[in-house]
Amino acid sequence: MGLMASIEPNSVYTTEETQEILKVSNSTIKRLLKRGIIRAHKLGGQYRFLGKEILRVVSPQLEQDAEQVYAKIKARTKEKIKNW
Repeated sequence: MGLMASIEPNSVYTTEETQEILKVSNSTIKRLLKRGIIRAHKLGGQYRFLGKEILRVVSPQLEQDAEQVYAKIKARTKEKIKNW
């Protein structure tokens, strides 16, 4: 199982730990937070990430859900502009 088995859904991780788990830079973590891709709680000026948030980000289901939402938006947009 590797990485997924080591992430505890109810554990709290620091920004540094989350960066290490996701193998991303500090600027990428900030970008993920800003775009709402990953959620965290800010305590005393520092972010804390729940394990279940990290698992959600690395889940293939998240990508599938995002593709479905994009397809629906694209279809609606095509429908609205076809009569222009």
